[in-house]
Amino acid sequence: MTYIPRIKILYKEKTKVFIEENKYSSNMQIPKLQKIILSKGIGCFVSDKKMIDYAVEEISAISGQRAVTCLSKRDESGFKLRKGTPIGVKVTLRRSKMFEFLDRLITIALPRLRDFNGISNKGFDGYGNYTMGISEQIIFPEISIEKVKKISGMDIIFVTSVNNDKEAFSLLKHLGLPFKNG
Repeated sequence: MTYIPRIKILYKEKTKVFIEENKYSSNMQIPKLQKIILSKGIGCFVSDKKMIDYAVEEISAISGQRAVTCLSKRDESGFKLRKGTPIGVKVTLRRSKMFEFLDRLITIALPRLRDFNGISNKGFDGYGNYTMGISEQIIFPEISIEKVKKISGMDIIFVTSVNNDKEAFSLLKHLGLPFKNG
């Protein structure tokens, strides 16, 4: 017997709601969550190799998948960067790992935020993708607060198969993302 994430089962149950609400004639037209991207900029620690390795370990622990470093593409004298210098860390989640992360984000991590009353609905880009920022990585239970050298944030990007924000909002709301009212 194979394991199926709870959010994936919930999504399959909600497909009937999408067909009724949006007048889709086929299951293939139903919006899908294609991938979740976690990214973290290193910032002023580009010269410290240990901080870059630590950021890779943090994102890998949070996502359950090995993170990769992002390198600068050209020299920038204003930022004191050389071509090929690590400037960030990212990981792309798909399929079961994506649904597992989404479940942990909704049920465990977001409620641990201080004064949390929902996430903003202003992070849509006009093409059906949603971006949200997390200011502290310590909301994830995989990160031990004793081992944290510097509290930093990250961006979480939800990429959907639809081309407008209304359907993407409906999809993410049905998957359980707690948006603010109003």
